[in-house]
Amino acid sequence: MLKRRRHCHQANASSGMGVAENSKNTYLELQRKKVFRYVIFKIDEKKKEVVVEKTGDPSESYNDFTASLPEADCRYAVYDFDFVTSENCQKSKIFFIAWSPSVSRIRSKMLYSTSKDRFRRELQGIHYEIQATDPTEMDLEVIRERAR
Repeated sequence: MLKRRRHCHQANASSGMGVAENSKNTYLELQRKKVFRYVIFKIDEKKKEVVVEKTGDPSESYNDFTASLPEADCRYAVYDFDFVTSENCQKSKIFFIAWSPSVSRIRSKMLYSTSKDRFRRELQGIHYEIQATDPTEMDLEVIRERAR
């Protein structure tokens, strides 16, 4: 019991940003219950943790999702991409997107970059990861290609 506690403390001490419980739960609702099409996360610097900024309901499109990302600031996002295979099977793949626009502040880029792996590890069941510095790097065609 003691060892486990010490290990948890070490993991938290070295990680930088924590992950809000609500962030994990919201992701699980997207993954398991398909309640959301996407979830956008931001780092709350005061709380020192990753929090949910916005969710999109299942009827929203990929364009709705990309329009929700700030043009000049970093975010993490998860997108549930539905598609039909060549065998006519309905499939779904979950994408983790690290959005770091080239025009965002250096400090913001560094913060998101150093916290990404820890946050990503908290989200079990991600199929693909995309790092994008401008919209063309996460275009719908890019997503389609990766999913196939």
